[in-house]
Amino acid sequence: MPQNNEAQPPAPGASGQHVAVLGGGSFGTAMTKVLAENGHTVHFWMRDEHQADEIRQTGCNTRYMPDVKLNGDIRPTTKLEEAVANAGTVLVAIPSKAFRAVIREHSQAFRDGQIVVSLTKGIEEHGFKLMSEILVEEIPRCRIGVLGGPNLASEIVSRDLTATTIAAKDPDVRRELQELLGCEYFRVYANVDVYGVELAGALKNIYAIIAGLASARDLGENAKAMLITRGLAEMSRFAVSLGANPMTFMGLAGVGDLIVTCTSSKSRNFRIGYAIGKGKELDDAVAELGQVAEGIYTLKLVKEKSEAIGIYMPLVRGLYEIMYEGASISAVINSLMMSVQNSDVEFILPRTISQ
Repeated sequence: MPQNNEAQPPAPGASGQHVAVLGGGSFGTAMTKVLAENGHTVHFWMRDEHQADEIRQTGCNTRYMPDVKLNGDIRPTTKLEEAVANAGTVLVAIPSKAFRAVIREHSQAFRDGQIVVSLTKGIEEHGFKLMSEILVEEIPRCRIGVLGGPNLASEIVSRDLTATTIAAKDPDVRRELQELLGCEYFRVYANVDVYGVELAGALKNIYAIIAGLASARDLGENAKAMLITRGLAEMSRFAVSLGANPMTFMGLAGVGDLIVTCTSSKSRNFRIGYAIGKGKELDDAVAELGQVAEGIYTLKLVKEKSEAIGIYMPLVRGLYEIMYEGASISAVINSLMMSVQNSDVEFILPRTISQ
């Protein structure tokens, strides 16, 4: 199959739409690039004026994507109201810890019926709220969706073949995102399970840390495969108990995203786990990464939530003990291998307490 990484992007045309992207990190940059190359005008919001000016002057976001040239009609700004004013669709790629604060501060900037789609794979600390739930609470007059799937930003900007999932109750939201983002290398599939798609995207970050740790400890390919599949069983069991559709975890947002984040050194959460597995302290690993690894925050919240609702999650518990309680990696691994063996495929055997 011929490579199309060097293909020239189409010039913005009359058929292009105005779209806003909120968040100047790696994934926000990747989505901006896709949209602009698809011929749309992209209002690209970020807090840092220096960063916005650099993109405006050079077409580069050197902090997050130093080797990537952004082409097309891209309009960087530090004024959120300006970014969303003329946009029919707004994509939100703001880290989970700041997500609600930013949306709440600028809630009046959003219009009735405007499409607002979360790209953020995380959970809010207070109330265990997903980003779509925050959007519904803060800007209920908008039409909400979420994007999920195996979407490494570095590969998207290289025009490598990629697929994603747009989840929304409103079919018009799903169709709009498919039209805006779909192109020869970026496929957009649809789902109605907003909660499941979003929760899958948050949960997989935990297992990516575990996979990175296992890789650093040279546990072997069999062990990696075991951890990924048991992680899938664990995360789907947890999510379904909260109302998600179990079949969502067989798709791109579930097993697809889990595979890529658990097997690729391009994954930020994998790299955090790898550093810890090599003996680094968590704070040092985070500082070295220089970007947000959502799994660090998600781990604490999921451990607390799973214990509160009585869902057995031994991988989550074991990773928490390693990262926050100073437990020996070897001791935790041994403990996991001695745990109760029960159902292989979730939802087939009768439910028991320990799985």
